[in-house]
Amino acid sequence: MMRFLKQEFVLPLAIITVFLFKLGGDGLLQTQMFSALGIALTLGLFAVVMSAIFAVVRHSDALAIKLGDPYGTLILTLSVILLEVVMISSVMLTGEANPILARDTMFAVVMTVLNGLVGITLLLGGIKYHTQKFNLDGIKSYMVAIVPLALLCLVLPNFTSVTESGAMSTTLMATLVLTSIALYGFFLFIQTRSHTHFFMDEDHQDDHEFHGPLGSNLYHSIMLVGYLTVVILLAKSLAIPIDGTVTYLGAPAAFGGLIVAILILAPEAVGAAKAALNNQLQRAMNLFFGSVLATIALTVPAVLLISNVIEQPIRLGLEPAEMVLLVTTIIMTSVSFSSGRTHSLNGAAHLILFIAYIILMFE
Repeated sequence: MMRFLKQEFVLPLAIITVFLFKLGGDGLLQTQMFSALGIALTLGLFAVVMSAIFAVVRHSDALAIKLGDPYGTLILTLSVILLEVVMISSVMLTGEANPILARDTMFAVVMTVLNGLVGITLLLGGIKYHTQKFNLDGIKSYMVAIVPLALLCLVLPNFTSVTESGAMSTTLMATLVLTSIALYGFFLFIQTRSHTHFFMDEDHQDDHEFHGPLGSNLYHSIMLVGYLTVVILLAKSLAIPIDGTVTYLGAPAAFGGLIVAILILAPEAVGAAKAALNNQLQRAMNLFFGSVLATIALTVPAVLLISNVIEQPIRLGLEPAEMVLLVTTIIMTSVSFSSGRTHSLNGAAHLILFIAYIILMFE
C-alpha cells in the first residue's frame, strides 16, 4: 500500500481536490477569483490537474511499451481526446447555451497541433538534426482522413440550409455523424490491422521512453481511467478562472478554448518534442496527426447527438477568415510532409501560421 501511495500519490491528492472544490471551492473561485485566496486556489488546482494529466501520459506510455506501436500512440491520443470530448459535452449539458463552443475548441486543437506544436517540433528537430525522416505512407493515411472530415465538418455547414432556430438540418447532421464514425473506423482498421507498418519509422522501431516500474496491463488501465476521471471532474473547476481571466482581459471567447486546448495537449506536446529530439519524428507525428483526426471524428458525433437530444442549436461552420486559415494549414501540411523529409524551415512556416491565427483571433 505504501509503495502504491508513493508511486501514485497524485491520484488520492486529486480525489481530495475534487471533493474540496465541489463542496465549496468552485464558489470561492467565482467570488474571490482575483484575491490572494482565489489566486492560490487557481494555482493549486492547476498544479493538480497538470500532474494528473501527465500521470495519464505515464500510464499510457507504460501500456505502449507492453502493447507496442501503433497501439501505444493510439492509447495516448484517445485518452487525451476523450478529455476534450467529455469537457465539451459536460459544458453543453450543464452550462449556458453556446452554439459555437465545439467549433471553436475543435478549430483551436487543429491550429494548435498542426501549426503550433508541429511547428515547434519540426523546428527543434531541424535545428538538432538538420533533416529528419518519417514514414510518408503514414502521414498520407492521416491526411486522407483529416482533409475530408475537416472540410465537411468545419466548412460545409456554412453553405447548407438551416432550420428556423438556426440549427443544421437533420440530413446534414446525420451525414456528418455517419461520415465521421465510418471514416475513423476505417482509419483505425488501417492503423491497427492491415497497414500497421505505415505508422512506424523506416526501421520499424517502436521505442518508448518510460520512467518508473512496469505493472500489469490491468493495473495501468485502471490507473489511466482513474486519472482521466479526476481530470474530467476538475475540468469545469479549472474553466472558472480561465473564463474569468478571459472576460477580465476582454479577450475573445475563442481564446479560452485555445487555453484549454493547450492545457489538454501539453502532455502530447512534451512527449512529441522528446521524440523529435531523439530523432523519432514518426512517433511525434503519430501523436499530433492522430489527435487532429480523433478530435474531429469523435467530437462532431458527440456534440451533434447531444445537441439533438437537448434541442440546443449548434454551429460548426467557421468564419470566413478561419476557413482561409484552415485551408492554408491543410495545404501547408500537405507540402511539408510530401517528401518523407522535413527541416527547420517547415517548422518556421507552421509557427507563422499559428501566430497569424492568434493575432486574427483578436480582430
